[in-house]
Amino acid sequence: MKKISVSPTEDQYAALLARVSASRKYRALGIPDTTLRDLLEKTLRACSDPRQVEKVFRQKLHNLLATYLGDPDYTMMRQVLAALPNQPHAAEVMEWCAQLLKAHASTRERLPMLSLFYHEIFRFTGTPRVVLDLACGLNPFALPWMGLPRETAYYAYDLHQPRVDLIDAFFQHIGQTGSAYHRDILVEPPEMEADVVFFFKEAHRFEQRERGVNRQFFHRLRTRWLLVSLPTVSLNGQRSLLTSGRRLVAEACAQRGWQVSELLFDSEIVFCIRADA
Repeated sequence: MKKISVSPTEDQYAALLARVSASRKYRALGIPDTTLRDLLEKTLRACSDPRQVEKVFRQKLHNLLATYLGDPDYTMMRQVLAALPNQPHAAEVMEWCAQLLKAHASTRERLPMLSLFYHEIFRFTGTPRVVLDLACGLNPFALPWMGLPRETAYYAYDLHQPRVDLIDAFFQHIGQTGSAYHRDILVEPPEMEADVVFFFKEAHRFEQRERGVNRQFFHRLRTRWLLVSLPTVSLNGQRSLLTSGRRLVAEACAQRGWQVSELLFDSEIVFCIRADA
């Protein structure tokens, strides 16, 4: 396998990015070029041995995208959606949404308390006019349980193109105001103003991409409420993550003067950050 030299040229950048984008493992995901370039540039800055650049880059990419592998069949789910009623609370639509939410651990864990989860959140923040759901994953398919009025605008952002396409189709199908965007929010944070921003179970993964990056990222968001959630236990249930999660949020909010409150659920803690203070 060809290795990148100490001082890679633009052609060598492009060759590596093209190989990775075209690989069987990643080509169906439609990952933004900005994400690949950002990861490669961070790898080159951190990797002192040019012979290890491609190996380290691929490992970083796997860490970022592991949760996208083994996703639902988005094409099939879109075909099923087309035959469903247009009402978000129709039993068939809610069953279709629940099937998607079960596909990922992060949303599957919320299913037993989904209505309570959003009731508690919006009881705290008030009913928003504009919601941004960042690194949204499958979360937008919880809309039927959120209790939001139809006129609330909901904008979702994700790296995975097939997922973004299905979310957009879902919004159009049920008449939901808003849309879904294929974007790496770390490289290109949204500039839209919002009443509430969801950033669920992703801040700790941002730290894996670049230590301390959440501090600057939080500051760039234009919102009244920033809701950051983190898991309370490890995936195997053996280790508490509460202390490390609280430390992450405290460091990201340090010296901002922001008010931070907590909503604690069985496997998830939501930090309610008043970000317009």
